Amino acid sequence: MLAFLSTLVEVSWVATDQRPVGSAESIEALRNRDDVNVLFILVDTLRADHLGAWGYERDTSPVLDEMASRGVRFAHQVAQSSWTKCSMASLWTGLYPPRTGVTRFEHVVSPEARLPAEILSDAGFRTAGLFRNGWVDSSFGFDQGFQVYAKPYGRPPPASVFRENPTLKETGTDVDAVDASIEFLRIFGKERWFLYLHLMDLHEYIYDEDSALFGTDYEDIYDNSIRRENLVLGKLFEALTREGYLENTLIVLASDHGEAFNERGFEGHARYVYRETTHVPLILGFPFKFEPGVVVENITRNVDIWPTVLDLLGLPPMENVDGRSLRPEILSAARGEAVAPMTEPAFAHLDRTWGQREIRAAPTVSLVEEKYRYVRVPERYGKKSEQLFDRENDAGELTDIAPQNPEILQRMSALTDSYLENEVSWEEGAPSLELDEIQLNQLRALGYQVP
Repeated sequence: MLAFLSTLVEVSWVATDQRPVGSAESIEALRNRDDVNVLFILVDTLRADHLGAWGYERDTSPVLDEMASRGVRFAHQVAQSSWTKCSMASLWTGLYPPRTGVTRFEHVVSPEARLPAEILSDAGFRTAGLFRNGWVDSSFGFDQGFQVYAKPYGRPPPASVFRENPTLKETGTDVDAVDASIEFLRIFGKERWFLYLHLMDLHEYIYDEDSALFGTDYEDIYDNSIRRENLVLGKLFEALTREGYLENTLIVLASDHGEAFNERGFEGHARYVYRETTHVPLILGFPFKFEPGVVVENITRNVDIWPTVLDLLGLPPMENVDGRSLRPEILSAARGEAVAPMTEPAFAHLDRTWGQREIRAAPTVSLVEEKYRYVRVPERYGKKSEQLFDRENDAGELTDIAPQNPEILQRMSALTDSYLENEVSWEEGAPSLELDEIQLNQLRALGYQVP
């Protein structure tokens, strides 16, 4: 009975949020505080335009919408890949994929990298990472700086939970990860802490009777799963509220990539870097709330996340990275001022042969600017080698306007050439790992085709 009760989740964020109303001055004052914790929630496979805060018509995301309505929402966030390991390596290092060297299944985050958990640990934070995706396992170097880095023990889900991805053999659900997080807070909550929580139920298309609201087609089940992920997060936010952590915690909610639903004749992710698999959410919840919530309309990138968090808290910066702090944009938006247009390009990158042995790299790359998205696809895969989309007038970015705009295409193609010329940042080069059969089977259990 106790095991069953532990799987129950709350419906929404508890209404007793006692955080004070904040302002731009409150953001600036964060640097002077020594009590602010960091909670980083990564919802795997979450595309932004399936959330109410981004204008989606279905009520998939009540908890995240409420978080956005009281925090800072980044309207045009770009992930650096549509495959988890490549994307997360860029997110943690603040570097684009050519510089991380993590673009194939055997690649490892270099020990030369100084990851945010190391900076936070050196600053006195208790650091812990709880993950359910094998691509961010410690064997790939993602545990650097974490005092605890573990995959939560998976309990069999109750009969009311449906797992609709038939290729998956994983046990447990994100409820296990949330329960482990609450236990971490019970033990270490009096210290200053940094907790990383990597959730996987959406990747696995898990939903239950309470979240089965939108039908049974592929995309419907994805929306059902988003709804359930919100219910699971509601349990965590209730604990944060009940124990008083909201008043001294910076909450970061992000995603590694989105999901395609046949917009261009394919489904899923880790194949291309179009809008549907690289437009992801980013929401910051501060130790105070905004009324109304703040929106940053600039194009922003996952490589910017940790430079921003460290800058907000006044901690040592990440050096020689491609990302930059978005603190100036946040402050301008909080003051209601005009935000300067973006000046840095936003690249997304995927080696389309990432899961194959001894095959030449075939990178597909997208470059996002204020008005346009440029996409380069290797010709041998039967697609046009270069495409251009009008972001202002084509919301889905589905109509190729390259033939009518040769000068724009040429300019963005040249920028992409320069991007691909970047070299790995590490003196020892890009390390790799010879995966054993157990590790390969764990990744196959997630539905990935690896050799």
